[in-house]
Amino acid sequence: MKTRILIIAAFAAATAGAAWAQQPIVIKFSHVTSTDSPKGKAGEYFKKIMEERSHGNVKVELYPNSTLYKDKEEIEALQLGAVQMLAPAPGKFGPMGVREFEVLDLPFLFDNVAEAHKVTDGPIGQGMLKKLDSKGIIGMAFWNNGFKEMTANKPLRKPEDFRGLKFRIQSSKVLDAQMRSVGANPQVMAFSELYQGLQTGVVDGQENPTSNIYTQKMHEVQKYLTMSDHGYHGYVVIMNKRFVDGLPPDVKTTLDGAIKDTTAYFDEIAKKENDDALEKIRQSGKTQIITLTKDERNAWKKAMIKTHKQMEGLVGKDLLQSIYKETNFNPESL
Repeated sequence: MKTRILIIAAFAAATAGAAWAQQPIVIKFSHVTSTDSPKGKAGEYFKKIMEERSHGNVKVELYPNSTLYKDKEEIEALQLGAVQMLAPAPGKFGPMGVREFEVLDLPFLFDNVAEAHKVTDGPIGQGMLKKLDSKGIIGMAFWNNGFKEMTANKPLRKPEDFRGLKFRIQSSKVLDAQMRSVGANPQVMAFSELYQGLQTGVVDGQENPTSNIYTQKMHEVQKYLTMSDHGYHGYVVIMNKRFVDGLPPDVKTTLDGAIKDTTAYFDEIAKKENDDALEKIRQSGKTQIITLTKDERNAWKKAMIKTHKQMEGLVGKDLLQSIYKETNFNPESL
């Protein structure tokens, strides 16, 4: 696959001059979710407004459902110029040496979406995006997609219910520690392979927002869904730095405006998409939905919060403390 990426990137570089002259400029946006997920719908919205506002001078090509690249491949493809735009989850940057983003994977970091916005949309989030510059990547925005829930083929109400279960995670040391904190066995698996992994029993459970659970039909192969709201779920919109720096000024201005408006659109639809997906899962009758009591959720929180201390050396103690200060969170109070 790496050879394939290099060939595509080399071809793109060789034809770059002609592309600028001939128009339209092509933005390939690759992602791993379905077209009817919040990310998929945001991609369609971005394509529409970018092409309209550029008066046809820019063409946006969308590649959903890992049709071009899987989780582990897409960032390398962006760096090499084989694609121009991605929206990966924050934990995807860890393997390339930018560990700060994994702070957003810490369980129970935020109590609500407003707290997440306060961090990602403010100085803390902007500082995190700047960390990507040295990797040939421009961080454009955060798309906040609410919170993750847990699914499994056994009811998950208490921390001890996780013991011995194989849980799919993204490649993230923080998520690995989160699952081990409750006795589960974390298994790194590409998002595109998750449904089959659940169906065949390669993994016993997973975590995702309800919109992803429904659009990927995970509820059809998981008997229980626990509404835990334990982990922030969002995406970091990134682009190839060389590509963006080489854009004509008017196109760059149009791009910045389109990203800003698409971000607002994503934030607007995310909650409704997750709420609607939960109702559709309920109506399907294929998955039992568990709502944790306050005491049950606090038990999860106490069990998982120790990962904050374990991971502060990885994500940066100062960064973690700045988030605590921004959200008025004191883990010692638990």
